[in-house]
Amino acid sequence: MSKKKNDGSRYRPATALVLAGRSPFEYDGFVNTPLFRGSTVLYETYDDLIAHRGRYTYGRRGTPTTDALAKSLAEFENSAGVVLTPSGLSAISTALLAVVKSGDHILVADTVYRPTRNICDTVLKRLGVETTYYDPLIGSGNKSLFRTNTTAVYLEAPGSQSFEMQDVPAITEVAAAHGAVSLIDNTWATPLYFRPHEHGVDISIQAGTKYLGGHADINLGTISANEATFKRVLQTHGDLGINPGPEDVYLALRGLRTMGVRLERHMASGLRVARWLAARPEVLRVLHPALESDPGHALWKRDFDGACGLFAVILKPEHEKKIGAFFDALTLFGMGYSWGGFESLAIPFDCTGYRTVTPWNPGGPAVRLHIGLEDPDDLIADLEYGLQQLA
Repeated sequence: MSKKKNDGSRYRPATALVLAGRSPFEYDGFVNTPLFRGSTVLYETYDDLIAHRGRYTYGRRGTPTTDALAKSLAEFENSAGVVLTPSGLSAISTALLAVVKSGDHILVADTVYRPTRNICDTVLKRLGVETTYYDPLIGSGNKSLFRTNTTAVYLEAPGSQSFEMQDVPAITEVAAAHGAVSLIDNTWATPLYFRPHEHGVDISIQAGTKYLGGHADINLGTISANEATFKRVLQTHGDLGINPGPEDVYLALRGLRTMGVRLERHMASGLRVARWLAARPEVLRVLHPALESDPGHALWKRDFDGACGLFAVILKPEHEKKIGAFFDALTLFGMGYSWGGFESLAIPFDCTGYRTVTPWNPGGPAVRLHIGLEDPDDLIADLEYGLQQLA
C-alpha cells in the first residue's frame, strides 16, 4: 500500500513548514529531497525531445531540488507559484522587471532597502521607468501620487533600518483600484509572521539568505506571485536566465524545516533585549514595531503574527564620539552586514544619504542589532559592557 502524501496545506504553520514540498517515497523513502546538480536533461525518444515531453527540460528551468523548495514556499505563501533567484537583490530586480516597461511610473516607499533604490535610480531609469518615493506612513493617502501611467507600488514593512510600519492593506487597495501591481519585501517577517497575499499584495519577495537559510552560509532570493502576476514573473525569470546554485537551494530547503522554532527564539530574545535597552540611560529610543511604545505597533499587532530578531537603537547624542568604543567592546555581537543567521550582529547606520521624502533626524547615533540564538542574558551582559564604554 502506498503512503499518502502530506503536503502541509491543511495544517498549522509549524507543521506545514515540516511537511510542505516533501515526497519521501518518490526518492525511495529518503526524508529530504536529494540535491540535484545538472544542466542537461536527456529525452528517451526523438518524439519526446521534439515535443519537450518530460517533467524537466533543462537544469536552469528547474530540478527536483528547486521544485521542492519552490512548491514548499508556494504552499506556505498560498500563492500561484514561487521562483527562486541567486540573492534577495536579484529577486527584487527580477520582480520589478517583470511588471514594468519603458514609459511607466512606479511608487516606492522611501524606507526601502537601499539597493532597491539603486535599481530604481539606475537600471529602471535607464529603461525609461520613472520612480516616485513616498512616505511609508501615507496609507491610503498615496492615491494622490498615482498617474495614468503608474503601474506598480513597492512596499517594505517594516522599513529598512528605521522600521516604520506601513498600512499594507490600505496601500494595496488603492493600488488595485488604479490597476497597479503591488510588491513587498517581506524578508523581516517572512511568510510565517506576515502573509502578504492575504493583505492584497500581488508579489511577495524574500531574501532567503536571511531566515530561510538561517545559518549565514547561503545567498538566495524568492518571489511569490498570485494568479494575476505569476505568468509575468515566471516569463521574466526564465528570460533573464536566473538560476540559484543547487547547494544553496538544498540548504534553504533544510532551513525551512527549522525556521519556525528559530524565529520563535529570535523573536523572544529580540524583544527581551529591546526592552532592556529601552530602559538604559544611554538609549534615546528603540525602533522595534513589536514594542508597545513603537509608533507602528498598532499596525504590526493588527497584521503580523510575530517579529524577528532585527531592530535598531538610537543612542543619546552625547555618545556620538565614543560610538567606536561601544562596538569594539562587544565580543558576542559581530560587526558585519546581512542578518538572519544564528549569530548576533551590530552595525552603525545613517539613512541620511538614501531618504528623499522622509528626513532622517534620529537625534543620536543609530545602531542596528540582530539578535541571534545565543542566550539573551549573555547578549545583555555584552551590550551592557559596551554601553559602559560610552561613559
